[in-house]
Amino acid sequence: MSEQRHRLIKRYSPGERTNHWIIALTFILLALSGLALFHPSMYWLTNLFGGGPWTRILHPFIGLVMFVCFVVFAGHMWRHNVMTKADRQWMRQLNDVVENREEKLPEVGKYNAGQKLLFYVLVLCMLGLFVSGIVIWREFFSFYFPMWAIRAASVLHAVSALVLICAIIVHIYAAIWVKGSLTAMLRGYVSAGWAWKHHRAWFREQVRKE
Repeated sequence: MSEQRHRLIKRYSPGERTNHWIIALTFILLALSGLALFHPSMYWLTNLFGGGPWTRILHPFIGLVMFVCFVVFAGHMWRHNVMTKADRQWMRQLNDVVENREEKLPEVGKYNAGQKLLFYVLVLCMLGLFVSGIVIWREFFSFYFPMWAIRAASVLHAVSALVLICAIIVHIYAAIWVKGSLTAMLRGYVSAGWAWKHHRAWFREQVRKE
């Protein structure tokens, strides 16, 4: 029985993990460069990118890399993030989630309702950042838009970035809180015991495939 619990199940492919960490790296670079450009008190962060001009040049191009990688990531993960009846029941039992009483929760697939809601928030933020970023990209696009649109896009860009940063903080906290989640994205595998405890419906699906 012990050997069965520790049997490894593949959760993420090498390509998915590589793409995830590219998104993570570009997010960090964008957060730092974006904060540097957002307020004078944080302008010193531009030193990490070679100064103010280089920060303004690099920021949108790094943003394009993150957006393209996220589109690929979202395309792979979309079918696993469709809300189900079990997910809605999971949301109604948030007290059990917080108290870690997972035996009382409905069986969930590869992702639970909290992870799915986070996924939708990330999609909306990425779209908001991309659209607004194009409008305010002075070098190539901003001269096509009226000033009111540029101002509105600047606000949308800032709000989307703030929400995205908060969402990523929640994502990191959850990955640390649920032991084994971070290992899954580093090595690609989880134990059968972990899958049975946290994503039982997904575990059953993997067993049927085998």
